[in-house]
Amino acid sequence: MFGLTGVSKKKTEFSGGHKDPWQEDSDEGFVTLNAAQAQALRERHPGWSAFQVVALQALCGLVFAAIAELVSERGWSVAYGVFAVVLPNALLARGMTRKSTSNNVLSAVSALLVWEMVKVALTLAMLFGAPWIVKNLSWPALMVGLVLTMKVHWLALAIKPKPIVSNQV
Repeated sequence: MFGLTGVSKKKTEFSGGHKDPWQEDSDEGFVTLNAAQAQALRERHPGWSAFQVVALQALCGLVFAAIAELVSERGWSVAYGVFAVVLPNALLARGMTRKSTSNNVLSAVSALLVWEMVKVALTLAMLFGAPWIVKNLSWPALMVGLVLTMKVHWLALAIKPKPIVSNQV
């Protein structure tokens, strides 16, 4: 059935000489790094910090809101949608970068869950409060600002930060 020609306890053989996809891959070619090598790798290939991504979202969001204001005079609705993403993300970034969240894996995972719930609750509260905060609210414009700002993190993945140049000899 499905090209299976024989079954044994040691190995499953497939017709056509194909490798069994259920067999474990060997660890050949896998290299474990020591602390110095890992630090050097991080310096050669830096990533974005959570606050840098939030700042990029805020900057792009301001551009979105300015363009919307020029084109359709719905800039405040777009700006509020941007704010409904940036403020909760900044709160999540602050909560996750606290020293107490990196003590062990369990505290890091539980902190992520708690701060993510706080982020979602704050976003929902901001969206429910939008009609009372923004005069002449345009829900489509707000949603455009919200969605575009949420997608800015893909731009952060596309833009690579420059490596740190160390002065060590």
